[in-house]
Amino acid sequence: MNTLTKGIHWIASCCLVLAMPGCVASQGEPNQVTGDDIYRNLPFDMPVVQRPEFPDYEVSIIDYGAKGDGMTLNTRAFADAIGAVHQRGGGKVVVPEGIWLTGPIELLSNVNLHTERNALVLFTPDFEAYPIIKTSFEGLDTRRCQSPLSAREAENVAITGYGTFDGNGDHWRPVKKSKLTASQWNKLVKSGGVLDERQEVWYPTAGALKGATITKSFNVPEGLETDAQWAEIRPWLRPVLLSFVKCKKVLLEGVTFKNSPSWCLHPLMCEDLTVNRVMVSNPWYSQNGDALDIESCKNAVVTNSVFDAGDDAICIKSGKDEVGRRRGIPSENIIVRDNTVLHGHGGFVVGSEMSGGVRNIYVENCTFMGTDVGLRFKSTRGRGGVVENIYIDNINMINIPNEPLLFDLFYGGKGAGEESEEELTRRMETPVPPVTEETPTFRDIHISNIVCRGSGRAMFFNGLPEMPISNVTVKKVVMTEAGEGITLSQVDGVTLEDIHVQSAQGTDTVNVRNARNLSIDGKNYTEIGTKEERLAID
Repeated sequence: MNTLTKGIHWIASCCLVLAMPGCVASQGEPNQVTGDDIYRNLPFDMPVVQRPEFPDYEVSIIDYGAKGDGMTLNTRAFADAIGAVHQRGGGKVVVPEGIWLTGPIELLSNVNLHTERNALVLFTPDFEAYPIIKTSFEGLDTRRCQSPLSAREAENVAITGYGTFDGNGDHWRPVKKSKLTASQWNKLVKSGGVLDERQEVWYPTAGALKGATITKSFNVPEGLETDAQWAEIRPWLRPVLLSFVKCKKVLLEGVTFKNSPSWCLHPLMCEDLTVNRVMVSNPWYSQNGDALDIESCKNAVVTNSVFDAGDDAICIKSGKDEVGRRRGIPSENIIVRDNTVLHGHGGFVVGSEMSGGVRNIYVENCTFMGTDVGLRFKSTRGRGGVVENIYIDNINMINIPNEPLLFDLFYGGKGAGEESEEELTRRMETPVPPVTEETPTFRDIHISNIVCRGSGRAMFFNGLPEMPISNVTVKKVVMTEAGEGITLSQVDGVTLEDIHVQSAQGTDTVNVRNARNLSIDGKNYTEIGTKEERLAID
């Protein structure tokens, strides 16, 4: 029995929770796993993630003049309270019950921003309150508005408690007409803003529309040379709600993050990250409304949380194209356990910005309900980077309109289901380039114990001709009420074992082309060429 199988057997007998180090399971809960037990039997070596520790000292933002009336701007009070605790050596900054209107909040080392029950931190919709700073977004170096919550090169930082942080994202985000009902669209257009009638997209301001027109690479504008030019498109420079950059010992626990201007939680180049019992809530129509984007981070656990997103939910990244390769910092040693995703383009996602590499990821005991795709691996030519040593076990899904399991190495920037087959075919018909540092690699990925009821195509593997998806095992899968079966293209060393798919096109079949070293329930196929073959699963 290999290490992974032993780990799965052991884990199946336990109820995993993330606990403070040194905690002991109470009587009556003999199966509760605590402390370091969460790391036992992992299929790769990983150190225990260090949680921050704080001195026994606290202040309230009220002590620094804050008023929770929903009208008073409390930016200075937050800054003064955080600065005072930091200068004293650390402790807790308490946000009591109330509605606390504020501009950007920057955390400093050794500070725990703790929200009490019924505390709502609401970030101002005033664009001018958010300075334009140099940062990274969607894997590229650029400028954006300062995030409502941020920390840079800090150590021992936390946001904890019971409250809510609302990013007021509806004041920032463009909205596609296709995402709304007719009545919702008409109401939005009448509320103000600017309409791009050709693209059928609503923008909150003329500056936001101008920013969109000069942006060619996703959301990174080009050709701006002066501060005044950047300021003119400030509303387009939507910040992520939480941006922690190069921080160590980070804890997000117990709180709710909602309504982000773009991505919600974005730890970048951080070490020792714990996300536990958080709720992320974005409208399903929110443009670039990712829930959690872990980028170029090392040693992280994401547990017991709920994600409801307008884009990808739990996403692992490491920079884009040459910028990401030059940074050269992979996302590695990450555990994702006991989480629920209510909506998103993908439940668990790797890419498409993975140019610095992704490795040593363990995903277990998660539920996806109504996500566009379930497990989503995506990249494209030009990225480079290696994705490897990914282990996924025990995932339950319902009502997945596209694929419960998708590998797409021809990703074109659109959400699943938003691109026509003709568009995908045109990209795939381009000349095959040589393998270089720009060629992305996906290999050594192991998926088991997947159940899905209701989906589009059950599985789609779409690798590159010059770099097939390699050494992927998929075992113990039950997919019912699927629209289509399984399609494999450009793969090498894929193993399917104990797979049961019921689709409108038939039961337990696999459509294969351009495959080498394929194994289906012990039956081996050395090579299948360009002519598609329909194979039966025993």
